[in-house]
Amino acid sequence: MIDFLTFLIGKIVDHPDDVAISETTLGDHSFQYTIKAHTDDVGKIIGREGKIIHAIRNVAKILAVKENAQIRIEIA
Repeated sequence: MIDFLTFLIGKIVDHPDDVAISETTLGDHSFQYTIKAHTDDVGKIIGREGKIIHAIRNVAKILAVKENAQIRIEIA
């Protein structure tokens, strides 16, 4: 999942080398992913009215369901 998120967000931002994603285990099949990016790119990740981050979360949740897991994605 980290590789997928890194690839996807790397295509959106202007500074893909500054993107860092960390994974935290919340439970048996529950994970939290925290995205850290360059300050200029945070707005691009969120998008107008949060549409971009919402779409990223939806696509990531589809992959998580296939792996029988629950995920949460946060931006730091």
